[in-house]
Amino acid sequence: MGAAALALATSVGFAAAPASADQTSADQAQPVRVRVASYNIHHGAGPDNVLDLPDVANEIRGLRADVIGLQEVDRHWGDRSDNLDEAAWLADRLDMYVAYAANLDLDPATPGGERRQYGTAILSRFPILSSTNTLLPKFGDHEQRGLLVADIKVRGVMMRFANTHLQHNDNLERQAQARRIVELLGDSPTRTFLTGDLNASAGAAEIQILTDVFTDSWAAVGVGDGFTYSQEDPHNRIDFVMSSPDVQPLHARVATEADGSDHLPVVADFAVRR
Repeated sequence: MGAAALALATSVGFAAAPASADQTSADQAQPVRVRVASYNIHHGAGPDNVLDLPDVANEIRGLRADVIGLQEVDRHWGDRSDNLDEAAWLADRLDMYVAYAANLDLDPATPGGERRQYGTAILSRFPILSSTNTLLPKFGDHEQRGLLVADIKVRGVMMRFANTHLQHNDNLERQAQARRIVELLGDSPTRTFLTGDLNASAGAAEIQILTDVFTDSWAAVGVGDGFTYSQEDPHNRIDFVMSSPDVQPLHARVATEADGSDHLPVVADFAVRR
């Protein structure tokens, strides 16, 4: 055999054989990895209260999350955020899909203008197939809160992502909101994630209501105190990434280097069975 023929045989004739049915089945049985984050972006303003949405976008990009729940997101709210649709702006900047939930929905500041909205958002690297927002129990004249839920197929597997921001100054209201979240997501959820600024630390009754159903990723695999608030003086863990019991938490961290908000983002990796 000549040298040219030998080279051809080496490069073509001895190609790897097609994967066997057993190998294909084994590959399909491998769990899917997904990275989920939560970040209260403080309407795009850092601890100095100066609007800098590009900085927030850079912080989100650095997390390398597949799906991230955002809280305190303005949509044509006013001067503090340059009347931007922040969720759409971030989605465009980061080349991600977005679902937005307006928990406050006010008339335009001027006739014919955009409605003034404030709420939560979910950004995803994968198409968002559907989303709904449900308003949560509210006491008196407190701020309206909600639960945004999105269905997303991540690497071929359908998953459900929920995002919320609980009341900041009433633990009984937070408990009512937590109970409603469990009602909405079910007491035996599957392939489900819950992110949010819950405005309560891990030992609180409202957190226990949720962790009776969901796994707190930081408690499962986090190292250290996991403080997310405040950015300037981290002293409390009030931002969470939780998952249904059928999902395996692998790793969790707080992005302590972030300075785009008065909160620090928390991010967790999971394995999801097909």
